[in-house]
Amino acid sequence: MKSSVVKMGVEKAPHRSLMKALGLINEEIEKPLIGVVNTFNEIVPGHKHLREVAEAVKTGVRIAGGTPLEFPSIAVCDGIAMNHEGMKYSLVSRELIADTVEVMTLAHGLDGLVMIPNCDKVVPAMLMAAARLNIPAIIVSGGAMLAGKHKGKNIDLSTMFEAVGQVNAGTLSRCELDEMENSACPSCGSCSGMFTANSMNCMTEALGMALPGNGTIPAVYSERMRLAKYTGIQIMELVEKEITPSMILTDDAFHNALVADMALGCSTNTVLHLSAIAHEAGIKMDLDRINDISSKTPNLCKLSPAGPYHIQDLYEAGGIMALMNELSKKDLLKLDSLTVMNETIGDIIRVSEVLDHKIIAPIDKPYSETGGIAVLRGNLAPDGAVVKRSAVSKEMLTHKGPARVFESEEEVVDAILTRNINKGEVLVIRYEGPKGGPGMREMLTPTSALAGIGMDKEVALITDGRFSGATRGASIGHVSPEAAVGGPIAFVEDGDIIEIDMNSGKLQLNVDEKTLEQRKKNWKPKESNAKGYLYKYQKIVTSASTGAICKP
Repeated sequence: MKSSVVKMGVEKAPHRSLMKALGLINEEIEKPLIGVVNTFNEIVPGHKHLREVAEAVKTGVRIAGGTPLEFPSIAVCDGIAMNHEGMKYSLVSRELIADTVEVMTLAHGLDGLVMIPNCDKVVPAMLMAAARLNIPAIIVSGGAMLAGKHKGKNIDLSTMFEAVGQVNAGTLSRCELDEMENSACPSCGSCSGMFTANSMNCMTEALGMALPGNGTIPAVYSERMRLAKYTGIQIMELVEKEITPSMILTDDAFHNALVADMALGCSTNTVLHLSAIAHEAGIKMDLDRINDISSKTPNLCKLSPAGPYHIQDLYEAGGIMALMNELSKKDLLKLDSLTVMNETIGDIIRVSEVLDHKIIAPIDKPYSETGGIAVLRGNLAPDGAVVKRSAVSKEMLTHKGPARVFESEEEVVDAILTRNINKGEVLVIRYEGPKGGPGMREMLTPTSALAGIGMDKEVALITDGRFSGATRGASIGHVSPEAAVGGPIAFVEDGDIIEIDMNSGKLQLNVDEKTLEQRKKNWKPKESNAKGYLYKYQKIVTSASTGAICKP
């Protein structure tokens, strides 16, 4: 046992005395020590109930003969952090969380880990830590929020952001906005659509790092607590049989995750996070590979914001295992990939049938023959850009129009809400990348405002920052290289013609090279006043095209 370094032998008597100060007895100290990483707090709706999940996990660990030791980490609510300085701290929290798990685990010689995340950056952070530490580990998330109801229709957080635009456009009253505000988020859990948090929770299953159901069982269902207990039990089998993340997070596992990602129509942020997790696992992942898989994978789901359905609907349709069963009918998966069940993904999905083909389309009748995410390239994004193609209206899959350049999210939001934009324009938002932000802010406010005023089918947005999983419309993010390092997006000027073709993967600035070279000579990067942790992050973060990983 790895915990021998803190508890075995005469020389570890001081260590054991400290454990006894915790109230542990010899019988508990002698058992495998299982870290239970709990990201509970009273700020994030997706994490408010995680005390109960952690207690269920610890019950499972004890049932199976281990000693659970709970410790905390942080979590940011992207919704609350949206459209102000707080959003600069969202993506950067991913690195902090992974680091804290590493510190606590290695400092205390733990034998295994049960990780309890739920929201956007916390899930990938836990998977990054698991890959980095390579001791037996398993994920159990807090589960999805239920969809809200307003006038007989399902609503969610993205509905609220779009409603702000509707109020500004005069098509929605403040009174009705207040009514919606009281019902859009009716329970604890990660926001109810196929936004980033739920996208990544679904990826835990596809990667094989969580038990079946982890991505879709709603937070308020008792089944979520039962899943947590079974997860606590399962970590003990992983410890006993020395099954580590390196045996699970293989090249085949990432292939399966990308296929499921494209079939589900997940958030574009999965590109950032799967790339970062793959880096920790020593697996090659690049945008070309992602695009190749997307080109071969049919899109089978239209979950909010791409369609009317929510995570609870996906759960009732059979969940991720049923989706993967459907994908296996065209040999799209690597079925021999190992999972934390100590079974292959092929063995698990064999008994999981789709229960509702409105939610999970048949493999031979997909919503689209290609995946939900597309990678675009061209002289505006030599290293790539990313769009959630499944949430783009047909009329905007190809677009050509004049650029309107904004140096920050705040500038573009003001222009949209004051109706100071024109049909056909391509709104360029720069200096919002990993270094330029710093922090690569997620921008749901401008995309939702456009939808709210009814211009999401007439105007495109392009940024070196990123967009929320709740974003719909022609919103192209992760433009790399970013403006702060002298990427081409830094040299775009008002009126330049930008050409977008999401079908052929093209993002082109129609300005000749001679003109661009002249603009580069006169360019000076935007000054940054980053301090504290953001300053440190700015110095070591890499491009969005590589997952915005941090390298000294």
